[in-house]
Amino acid sequence: MAKINGNEIRPGNILEHDGGLWAAVKVSHVKPGKGGAFAQVELKNLRDGRKLNERFRSEDKVEQVRLDQKDQQFLYETDGRLVFMDSETYEQVEIDADLLGDRRPFLQDGMTATVEYFGEEALTVSLPQKVTCKVVETEPVVKGQTAANSYKPAILDNGVRVMVPPFVGTDELIIVNTELFEYSERA
Repeated sequence: MAKINGNEIRPGNILEHDGGLWAAVKVSHVKPGKGGAFAQVELKNLRDGRKLNERFRSEDKVEQVRLDQKDQQFLYETDGRLVFMDSETYEQVEIDADLLGDRRPFLQDGMTATVEYFGEEALTVSLPQKVTCKVVETEPVVKGQTAANSYKPAILDNGVRVMVPPFVGTDELIIVNTELFEYSERA
């Protein structure tokens, strides 16, 4: 683990702070008229999801943690736990389904996801940025409604609602960005 100054904290950094592991969600640098500059950091606990707002001055030292990343295959879900398998060692690990949050519907059987570990403890799961989904319900195309940037709502096979271009119809496969929850392109 490396010690970094408080003004070097960036969004996405994993920090050891107050006896826990925290991810920096938002960082804003503040230079008040009186007193020294500081970084206002919104932290999220990786173990229990608590949030914390903390101020770090440039002379404050914080422990930056490096997480090990492993690509693992999703097998199944049982009792709110997701079971992943290491493709090389065939070891299975159970991870709390809440770690994925609102991206959970995009996790498909057999999908390869990146699991981040701190030692032997699995902390976060990152899905592929783009996932192929099937449109199960959308409004029919109306001729003449081809104005630029007009989108219509669609419901996907996983229950997620996204906005799609007018030319996308029911039973079509589309590629969805899992970070932005947006239509990306036709599959």
